[in-house]
Formats: sequence, structure tokens, C-alpha cells
Amino acid sequence: MQSLLLDKNPLFGLNPDGKGIYFFTLPIQFYAIVIVSGMIIAAVLSALLMKRRNMDNGFIYILFVVCIPSAIIGARLFSCLTDPGLGIKAFFDFPWAGLSITGGVIGGVLAGFIVCMCCKVNFLRAADCVVINILFAQALGRWGNYFNQEVYGGLITDPAQQWFPWAVYIKDTGEWHHAFFFYEMVLNLIGWAILFTFTWFRKKKPNGISTCLYFVWYGTVRAVMEPLRDQSFILNAGGVMWSELFAIMLSGFGVIAILVLLLVNYKREDAFIGSRKGDPCGITKYLSYSKKAKPYYSKINMLGANYPPRPEEPKKKKKRGMSEDEVQNSASEGEKDERPERPRPASLDIKDHDREEKK
Repeated sequence: MQSLLLDKNPLFGLNPDGKGIYFFTLPIQFYAIVIVSGMIIAAVLSALLMKRRNMDNGFIYILFVVCIPSAIIGARLFSCLTDPGLGIKAFFDFPWAGLSITGGVIGGVLAGFIVCMCCKVNFLRAADCVVINILFAQALGRWGNYFNQEVYGGLITDPAQQWFPWAVYIKDTGEWHHAFFFYEMVLNLIGWAILFTFTWFRKKKPNGISTCLYFVWYGTVRAVMEPLRDQSFILNAGGVMWSELFAIMLSGFGVIAILVLLLVNYKREDAFIGSRKGDPCGITKYLSYSKKAKPYYSKINMLGANYPPRPEEPKKKKKRGMSEDEVQNSASEGEKDERPERPRPASLDIKDHDREEKK
């Protein structure tokens, strides 16, 4: 800690361990920087997708405020419960222990469901815009494993294969290992690109397909990658590979949920996709958490042509040589001058006439 004191270092610089930076005496890990950056970019992408799919994109702010802390709590709790070297007592030792992405997904999605129920917003429509972008945040967050020198695979002894990104050099051991964090990052980016494009153009019923496809993709990737990790990074409290188990469960849940959605839509609309009885579009209704919100024309919105253009705000003309305050004062005086004089009540005229006769 002495290396972070102001009398030893400037106000800003690289941490001695190379895993982060410091600002004054506050150390900031690169892991935290990439995780937060992934969250912010995912929120921006989700807001864009909400606007595209005929939703009030302001809803993302509510989800962001509630779901991010819930995801962090879920990630921390899952890590403490499934890591044999931690335990629940280590829950508040954030600087010294990790976070489980699986737990973060569970905590964030559950929180999002509760928020949608409270705000009376269709959960599946909102989830289709948000959940798939978690893949992008997860892909970016994997670079935190690179800076922390963790989540790598088996040992590579062949010099011909000791190159990044196929392999990563671990300073603590002086060895080359498979860069599984990079493999998973690439697979997550591919999955995100496919699901984002699919959701960007898709508007038929039923809603929720994109969300379920996320669970299938991410669960499958984790189920394949998890057992190939170095043993020190496998969460196996009680002898159970918890991350592997939950990854298989996530993938299976996604497949079953897709089948259920298609069957329910067939029962309601006489078609697995779209409708033969009514409107085949699943995003026809403008969705907002606020009753006061009004939809306006937008090129991004797939149904934007159905709405009027946003009204322009009246602009006040500024006279040459006048300040802003003078413009406002002159405008207010002009309004006063333009007001018609109120007519004098007839009763007052009668009273004045009676007074003159008495005199």
C-alpha cells in the first residue's frame, strides 16, 4: 500500500502489480474498468433496441439502477456459495474474491422481472431488448481475466503454440496456458452479433424468443468451456461443478422455454410464429412504463411511420445587440401589451351615475 501513497507516486499512474491504475490513493482494477464499461455499453445497446422495437427507451434507466446492483449481489453470492475456498463469510471481502457471471445473470434477470411486474411492462418484450446485450458485456468483461491472469486452460508446452491469443503467459507460474477467457470472449461476441441482428429485424409473435436463445447460447458455451479450465478456477464446493451444472440448466431452460412459447402462441394465434387470427406483429402496441409517454416518428423504430413527428419547441427570436435576459423581458412586455383591456362592468357605471345625481 505504501506504493500508492502520494509522497511516493504522482496523483495518477499504473499500479505496481500491473493489474490496474490508481487515482490519488484509490486503486482501480482493470477488471472493474472493463466490467463497468461492458455494463454501460450494454445499456446503450439495450436502449437502442428498445427504440427499434417500439418501446420507451427511458425504461432502461430504471432497469440499470435496479438490475446492476442485483446482478453484482447475485454474482458475489453464487461465487461465495460455490467456491470451496470462500464460503458465505467472505461475501463482503469484495477486493479479495471474485464474481460469478452465472450468478450475475440469475440475479439480474430476476430483478428485471420484478421491475417489469411493478411497472406493468411486458417482461418478455423488455427482456428481448436487454438480455441479449448481456453477451456483449460478458465478452468485454472477459478481458478482466486477462489483466488478473486468471480463468485460463491447460498447460501448453509446445513453443509453436505459445502465442497470444491462442495461449496466454502467466507471470506467477512462468508458463503458457490456453487462453480460454479469449475463446469465450470470441464466442460471446459471435452470439451477440447473431442475436442482436435477429432481434433488430424480427417483429412477429411470440416475444421472448431472443431471450431464450441467449440462455441456449450462453449455457452451451459455458457448458463446453467450463470443464476445460484449470482446476483452480472451477467452482466445485461439495465436489459438484456448480458452474457446469448451472450452464447445462440454463441451456436446457432456454430450449424448453422456446418450445413453451411456440406452443402457447399456436394455441392463441393458430400459428407457431405470427398469427392467423389477428395481428401477427408482437410489438404493435407502444410500450412504456409511464402513461404520459407519447410515441413519435422515428427512423429507428420499426413502426415509427405510424406515429406523428415530434412537435418542435417554439424558438424565441433574438434581436441584434440584446442579451438573453433582455430578450425574455421584451417578450414578457410584448405579451402584456398584446393583452386586451378588460371591459368595465356596467354595475360600476350605474353606481358612478347615482353618486353624481346625489351631488
